Amino acid sequence: MKIALFGTGIYGLAIAKELAKKDNKIIMWSESEEKVEEYNKTKKLASIYDTKIPKNIKITNDIEESLIDTELVFITCASKYVDSLTKSIKPYFKENMCVCIASKGIDDKKKDFLSNIVENNLNTKNVSVISGPTFAVDMLNNAPIALALAANNNKTKNIVLSTLSNDTLKLRPTRDLIGIQLCGTIKNCIAVASGILKGLGYPESTQIFLINESMHDIKKIIHLLGGKKKTILSFAGIGDLTLTCLSEKSRNFSFGYIIGSTKSEKKINEYLENNTVEGYYAINLIYKMLKKKKINIPLIDIIYDIVYKKEDPKSLIKFLIEKE
Repeated sequence: MKIALFGTGIYGLAIAKELAKKDNKIIMWSESEEKVEEYNKTKKLASIYDTKIPKNIKITNDIEESLIDTELVFITCASKYVDSLTKSIKPYFKENMCVCIASKGIDDKKKDFLSNIVENNLNTKNVSVISGPTFAVDMLNNAPIALALAANNNKTKNIVLSTLSNDTLKLRPTRDLIGIQLCGTIKNCIAVASGILKGLGYPESTQIFLINESMHDIKKIIHLLGGKKKTILSFAGIGDLTLTCLSEKSRNFSFGYIIGSTKSEKKINEYLENNTVEGYYAINLIYKMLKKKKINIPLIDIIYDIVYKKEDPKSLIKFLIEKE
């Protein structure tokens, strides 16, 4: 099967290598001519991650070439580019194609779920989303990992299952696209808060305190925004939440750690300038979405106040202890 994958970051490369374990032909698209040239010369993308690229993966910057005779499209670019990317794909997209979104969650500008944007821009109902407790580097190192797969029809679910699941990657299907995408966004907000606690000098016990409390709030948000409460128990829910909140590999955690440990505006801004911190934008996005819907989630409010209004990070501890 020919599969097109749009986005040549480290996560896109990891997904491509997982797909390459089966008898698939993968075409990775990148807007960067430098990356295409690097691959053509070295058969690697060491500028992203120095790993051997299987022979059934090719790289191009030609969208039409990527989509000729393609049955499945993976989107792995940053969420802010999904809208413009799918508009570029539209002239070459065929109605029989299925789409799997590996990008996280919600468009910041449109305040809409990526699944809705893809459905609308490509005029398709064959849409799925994957999310779960994985770091791209672990996938590239062939560690056993698991993801939740949300799809709105059996055709899309089955094609993703058959192409992506393998002896080191487990997929657990669900129909809750909304819940999966909310989990993938909100966990980044909580990871920032977890980093703040660590930066303040508190141990893992306190971080778990936060994680446990946040699960109740995430479940409430999922329900009120149209998802299923039980999705909090999925790989995309508690699985990804725990991984992101406790690992120093997480940029969201590391960003929060700087806030809690230094309170230095210079260091905070430098980190934001040099790293893509999804949680920084997710906090603002979720806060505004909840306010618009008149949904009261005090934990999100306190994280927003610390990050955006420069409230004392210690107010998070006071809030957790006093919360009913």
